[in-house]
Formats: sequence, structure tokens, C-alpha cells
Amino acid sequence: MRALVWASVLMLAVAVSGCGGTGGATGPRSVTVYSADGLGQWYKARFGEFTHNTGISVNLVEAGSAEVVSRVAKEKANPQADLLVTLPPFIQKAAGSGLLVGAGVDFSAVAENNRDKDGRYVAVVDNYLTFIANPAAALRDARWDDFLDPRFKGKLQYSTPGQAGDGTAMLVLLQHLMGDQGALDYLGKLQRNNVGPSSSTGKLQPKVSNAELWVANGDVQMNLASIREDHSNFSVFIPATTDSVRSTVSLPYVAGVTNGAPHVENAKQLLNYLLSVPVQQTVSREALGMPVRPDVKPEAGPNTPAKVLEGVNIWHPDWDQVVDTLDASLIAYQKATGS
Repeated sequence: MRALVWASVLMLAVAVSGCGGTGGATGPRSVTVYSADGLGQWYKARFGEFTHNTGISVNLVEAGSAEVVSRVAKEKANPQADLLVTLPPFIQKAAGSGLLVGAGVDFSAVAENNRDKDGRYVAVVDNYLTFIANPAAALRDARWDDFLDPRFKGKLQYSTPGQAGDGTAMLVLLQHLMGDQGALDYLGKLQRNNVGPSSSTGKLQPKVSNAELWVANGDVQMNLASIREDHSNFSVFIPATTDSVRSTVSLPYVAGVTNGAPHVENAKQLLNYLLSVPVQQTVSREALGMPVRPDVKPEAGPNTPAKVLEGVNIWHPDWDQVVDTLDASLIAYQKATGS
């Protein structure tokens, strides 16, 4: 039996397959990008520059992390996308299903833990699991155990593992920090305070901002963008374990050239552009993520990714291994939480 996360992917594939075209030009001087949502404003500026410099128009389709992979899979017999951008573990699933090909692009400027050893995909913007808290939560130097306090009953919610990327990342990180059984024991206790399942991490942000919730999970890029663009009333933080060590998991936006891409050379040119130094220098300021090139220094200051990650251990999972064990992890999670 396949896990619910992949079953839901197939259902979403049916839903998105009836969508209209991507819009814009689709001739030889074009490239079509299917991307997980969240980078829209950054894309708008970067794609505009790319078109100005090359004459190649960019058609963008944005949807959920699983949805964009589903659409590529549904269109496999008649590929429409040239470049796929999504999050782990969905990019690994796409590669394992034969939806990506060797990009033929030099990834050497990107750290090894952010690129596929077989050259099929590479991170373009790094991102990380976080939490947000309303001032009413009165959290200071928060630890994971703080979330078990009875005062958070009905005031805490996290997106559901297997349904949301950030929720899946939370489960994976807890397994890393506490061991498989320790993570299940913790989440079983946390269920007493959890409002209930949520398929969307983004929908938790306004609830925390207006104090309907006090605490929720999120990610650096999405949470900081909400503060900047929506003036959300919450702080962004990463909880510590009992030894006061704060750790999070890398959740980058990862790109790969699709198998059968109609405009493969244009896709390679665009991917090269996104990895270039000038573009990577805009990532922390405009995309509110972290650059994937070690030779590009992120911007510092309040409400920047660098500030949120200051003093935090960054863990880069073996996402192929995560995919292999995810089914069993989700079944065990559902049993431990009664969900």
C-alpha cells in the first residue's frame, strides 16, 4: 500500500490535468516553468530580466509542491513543462519516476548537499523549517517541550505530515532529533494540544497573526514574506531540544529539466541564469530565502533568513532515504496521533 502522500499526488494530477494552458508565447523562443508556489514575486523580476537579456519568454505555472509534479507526470506522453521546480521529497520522487533528465548544466558552484549526484536536479533557493508565535504565546528561548504545556491546548496547530511539505519536514526533523519512536511519542503527547489536521501550512499564518492560534509551523521564506507583505503579527523562531541546541531541516526549492522538454536548451539557459552570481545575490533580499552558492553571502539584519538561522544547526537529509521510508513513517504517525 502506497502512503497517502503519493495517493493524494495522483488525485491532484487528475485535478490539475484539466487546467488551461500556461499563457504567453509557447514558440521556440520560450520556456515553460512548473513551480511550487512561494517565489512568485522573485520570479517576476528574474524572469523579466532573463527575457530582456535573451529574448526568451518565460511561461510560469505555480501550484502546490505535489501538484506540479503530478501535472508533469500526467503530461508525460505530451510534455508541456521544460523546467520543474518543487520541494523535497517531491523532486526526488519526480527523478525516481523518470520525469527528469540529466540537465547538462554545471552545478559545481552549488554545495554537494544541494544537488543531485546524477545531475538531474539542483537547488535554486534554499529554505528551512521554522515556527511562528503570536506575542500572546509569551515564548522565550522556546524548546520543543514547551509546546506540550497545557496552556497551548487549542492554540497550537501544525500542517499534517504527508499532506503538506512543511508538516512532512517537521516529522522528518523530529525523527532525526529524537529517533523514530521518540518522535512518535512526542507527537502523541502533542496531539492533546493540536487543533487538528491542516493540509496547508500557509493557512496557519493569519490564524497566528490574529491570535486564533498562538503557535504553528512554517518555513523561513513563507513566514518572512508574510511579515513583509502582510504585516503579520508573529515572530519566527526555531525551537531547541532539551540541551538548548536549535536545529532545522533544509527545504530548498529544487529545479530540474523535464524528460522530453519541448525547449530543453532554453530550460538549461534559464537554469544557468538562476544559479548565476547576480541572481543568487538577490535571493536573501527579494526571495527571503538563502542563496545556494557558497560564494554568495546572504544579507544580514532583522527579519532576514540569516538572522532567523543565526546559531542554528542546518540538517540536510538524505531525501532519497526519506522517500523510501515515508510510507511506514506516515502509517506510524497516524497510529501514534489517532489521526
